[in-house]
Amino acid sequence: MSEHGVVAMSLKYAVVERERRFLVNSIPEGVVESIQITDRYVEGSRLRLREMVWPDGRRVRKLGHKVRLTDGPAAVACTSMYLDDAEWALLRQLPARTLQKVRHRVSREDWQIAVDELEDGTLLAEIDDGDTPSSTLPAWLDIAMDVSADERWTGAALAR
Repeated sequence: MSEHGVVAMSLKYAVVERERRFLVNSIPEGVVESIQITDRYVEGSRLRLREMVWPDGRRVRKLGHKVRLTDGPAAVACTSMYLDDAEWALLRQLPARTLQKVRHRVSREDWQIAVDELEDGTLLAEIDDGDTPSSTLPAWLDIAMDVSADERWTGAALAR
């Protein structure tokens, strides 16, 4: 562990997410799909069980492991494993906090943005900057507040 409590690790199998998060006032035009997501944050761990359900009934379940690469939520190494029904049933028994949302994937101009509609109607937009951190924002995204560095707006914190 580093002096800041960040675990030193190999990124061989991980994908690094560099996300900026914003509370927005509306879902922008350009939604290409909407997916029902249930996240189960396993108590006492960095593990998340995710079930994604598309309008046509297609279902994907996976186990995710997230490790922060900085002191805050700005950069996270994510590893996922896809689960079959038996694995899902077994792991779903673990004590967890749950977050349900509808993810609206927006594709507009050269932007790919996820807007999560939480159960209370709050809209949280995520922009993944990939390997190139940016401060650029689309003019059409109706931003109310930048919450990128606010721990209260991470998935684990939002789960009840």
